[in-house]
Amino acid sequence: MTEPTDRAAALPLAGITVVSIEQAVAAPFATRQLADLGARVIKIERPDGGDFARRYDTTVNGESSYFVWLNRSKESLTLDVKSAEGRAILDELLSGADVFVQNLGPGAADRLGLDARTLAGRHPSLIACTVSGWGTSGPWADRKAYDLLVQCQTGLVSLTGTPDGTARVGVSVADIAAGMYAYTGILTALLTRATTGVARAVEVSLFEALAEWMSQPAYYTRHGGTQPPRIGTQHATIAPYGAYTAADGKQVLFSIQNEREWAALCEHFLEQPELTSDPRFATGSDRVAHREELNAIVAARFSRSGGADVAKALDEAGIANTGVNDVAEFVAHPVLAERERWVDVATPGGTVRALRPPADLAGLDARMGPVPALGAHTEDILTAQGRTPAEIASLRADGVV
Repeated sequence: MTEPTDRAAALPLAGITVVSIEQAVAAPFATRQLADLGARVIKIERPDGGDFARRYDTTVNGESSYFVWLNRSKESLTLDVKSAEGRAILDELLSGADVFVQNLGPGAADRLGLDARTLAGRHPSLIACTVSGWGTSGPWADRKAYDLLVQCQTGLVSLTGTPDGTARVGVSVADIAAGMYAYTGILTALLTRATTGVARAVEVSLFEALAEWMSQPAYYTRHGGTQPPRIGTQHATIAPYGAYTAADGKQVLFSIQNEREWAALCEHFLEQPELTSDPRFATGSDRVAHREELNAIVAARFSRSGGADVAKALDEAGIANTGVNDVAEFVAHPVLAERERWVDVATPGGTVRALRPPADLAGLDARMGPVPALGAHTEDILTAQGRTPAEIASLRADGVV
């Protein structure tokens, strides 16, 4: 397949072609990161509406905020892969691809012959990546999944919130985790193929991706006999840690990471150096055990100063601290502005500002290509396969593309 001529030609994954039957968050996040590094990503979408994430909202110039975030630099091909003609087009694409990614519903890939085992027989050099909810085997293989279900099943929701109630994490953390592991798994598989000639399949589930992130609370619970308490911005195993309210109502968050910082806090901020020899607070575990007493001492100090003065005093004591931003304050953050992390990306509804990928490669700029309209590249891809305008028109009339 011919790589489109843009600056992706200089990027590490230039020449790699990815075909993806993807929707929602996890798989699109994985493939977008491959596209950022120069891979050609052909996104297969249903002719009758495409990726349903396109319709999650209309807040970004009429486009979905999810879709704009996850789908820049991709090509959109509408295709009914259940039809004979559509399957022939897909098979032709796969014959020239390096990677195939899918997060179809439970059992759908097997029914379509798009499971990793079947594809390995047809395309031995193809790296097949499967993103599922609960794994492709086991007692929950046939169950549907979405982010909050997985947050609940891993116990994350039981840790998030306050003593008065649980809360979901405010971003799609299970999907993001799965997308990250799928991305790194694909990169590892590409390296393995390059060094050994063997194309190894990649499988990631939302549940097992988030399970990895739950390992610390799991160890704490298994070996400590009880799970970490749900305490808002505070920390189950570190004290003092959290957001405290200053005299003017501003919240400032700080944490003590070691004994040197604890001594500095007592002497320079709390102005009670004798606390360092108080047996209630002698070690980190002691401070956690006497959290309420310690929080009362910290709160009393906060009540004497406004938020700006509290932050200044903590800075002078060498204690890391921060105000609690809302999303608008994050978007306007000076670090992002001064480091030029925001760049323009085209969408069907107009130009938007998007964040560069967080991993910088020296001397290279990530590709920040347009977000495709549904089926925007269908004619180009089919023409490259040798189909005539009349044949493409017939495929459209039959609902194949």
